[in-house]
Amino acid sequence: MFETFYPHSEIDSAYEINYAALYEQGYRGVIYDIDNTLVPHGAPADERAVALFEYLRSLGYDTVLLSNNKEPRVKMLADEVKSRYIYKAGKPGRKGYARAMELMGTDVTNTLFVGDQLFTDVWGAKNAGVYTFLVKPIHPKEEIQIVLKRYLEKIVLYFYHRSLKKK
Repeated sequence: MFETFYPHSEIDSAYEINYAALYEQGYRGVIYDIDNTLVPHGAPADERAVALFEYLRSLGYDTVLLSNNKEPRVKMLADEVKSRYIYKAGKPGRKGYARAMELMGTDVTNTLFVGDQLFTDVWGAKNAGVYTFLVKPIHPKEEIQIVLKRYLEKIVLYFYHRSLKKK
């Protein structure tokens, strides 16, 4: 019933993904949500985020930050981690994901998406055909519209976790 919203993988943090193993499997591009995926909502890049992007580049990955935020917010973080970006991306629409892959020269077979929200991030990436990682939000402080969506996400995640136990 809710399968369209289910992530391909779920992990605590974007910083815990085994990017080296995924690179060995053929993945070459990573699309990231920003707020509560890489840093707390509205925060600048921290040392951990900068180090992650340096590590990804050393492996051979290309990256794009994909956000529904306005350009000043997205550009600030993108400049700090040295990544390309797309602002006002219109997630969960497919167009932003397709544009990100175009910028990286990747396609659905070798691109990953990492985000913290089911109804924008994961759903949009899945609709675009991209392999998805759902991560836990970094910080509990969120805008009201996101807080309301989190209640609905809990229902979907309940069924998702139940489906995993049946496998």
